[in-house]
Order: sequence, then structure tokens, then C-alpha cells
Amino acid sequence: MPTLKYMELHLSSDLAAKLNRLAAETGRPEDELIQEAMAGYFAELEHLREGLDNRYDDVKNGRVKPIEGQEAFEHLRKKSKARRIQRS
Repeated sequence: MPTLKYMELHLSSDLAAKLNRLAAETGRPEDELIQEAMAGYFAELEHLREGLDNRYDDVKNGRVKPIEGQEAFEHLRKKSKARRIQRS
């Protein structure tokens, strides 16, 4: 598949240094590493979007009951406390 020069990429000096170091350590070209990173990012974004869409559909169709924010925080606090007690 032919590649297409799509855009110019501007990196911070820290990120550029990390990219240069990784390219040197792996012997892979920088553009290949960037393409792989972007492909992984978009795959993860697509997975997240699908999960959110599915959860929205579950709420919309009544399969999942939404809860208020404060109730959700209380539930998380209780779970966290129970785990801390269980570990000790």
C-alpha cells in the first residue's frame, strides 16, 4: 500500500528525543514508529467509541439503569474501602 505524505508533524523536544532514542534502539525508521503509534491510537479510540456507543444503547433501551453522580461516587468509595479492608 503506498504511503501518502499527509501532514507535517511538530513534536516537543522531549517527545522528539524519545522518538529518536526508540528509533536508534530498535533500528526502525521514525516514520514507521509514528505510523504504528497512530494506528494503535486510532484502534484504541475506535474500541472506546464502540464501548461508549454500546453503553449508551444499553441505557437508551433500558438494559442499564443510570445512577446519579453522587450515588456513583459513594458506590466507588465503598468498593475501595472494602478492597483496602480485604488486603489487610
